[in-house]
Amino acid sequence: MTMPKDDYNEGGSRARAVTPGREARASPRPRRFYETVEISEVETGFAITLDKRAAKTPNKSGLILMTKELAQAVGDEWQAQGVEIHAETMPLTRLANTVIDAVIGNEVAVRDDIVAYAGSDLVCYRAETPEGLVAAQAEAWDGVLDWAADQLKTRFNTTTGIVHIAQPEGSAARVGAHLLSRDAWELTAIHQMTTLTGSALLALGCAAGVMTAEEAWQAAHVDEDWQISRWGEDAEASMRRKKRWADMQAAERLLMLHMGRPG
Repeated sequence: MTMPKDDYNEGGSRARAVTPGREARASPRPRRFYETVEISEVETGFAITLDKRAAKTPNKSGLILMTKELAQAVGDEWQAQGVEIHAETMPLTRLANTVIDAVIGNEVAVRDDIVAYAGSDLVCYRAETPEGLVAAQAEAWDGVLDWAADQLKTRFNTTTGIVHIAQPEGSAARVGAHLLSRDAWELTAIHQMTTLTGSALLALGCAAGVMTAEEAWQAAHVDEDWQISRWGEDAEASMRRKKRWADMQAAERLLMLHMGRPG
């Protein structure tokens, strides 16, 4: 008997039937497999040990941090786990894994991606109206443009609307040169802040200490907050924003602790 077409996947293989009430469930979380968490100094930094055994990244590299402060904060995340390990409650560990497994050795590509964001940076695209939004954008964004003019030696062009505007010749090279002094840990934090805000300049300002993560976050959401003040808040969008804000805080904390600043 020929099966109905709907019972097959596009590739021709048989589709698995789903019994109501027995839909696919999320994979169970791994159970905590250790009792003690310690920080041990090693030749290349500070290692996290679980029951005296070195913790590993997903790619099986040693979970080694460059400063004792950052290692302690990562260790605290491991210690805080209960019967099960909840990765979503370990933002510093996740970022450290990203640095070790994906960014070290690929710093050029990460720098280039940050530079690309600066070429069409959020703070360069302004509203024409209403007057209140125009003023709010100027208040939130003009300061970081002034900082860029002073520290990066380039005055970024701004425009109204969303049509791409070219930036001054050499601006990309200056942003890239500014990032050359940043190591893989700092680049990872800056890149995460850049993608979360849509602005390399806000991320760089935060990394330079001229604004906090909260100030950069608020600046990145001027348009959204303006809409909320007029039309109210969407619950689903609010939840997404809350999760992204947690990632923003983690990036700032990683940066501060890695650089030996209070985090």
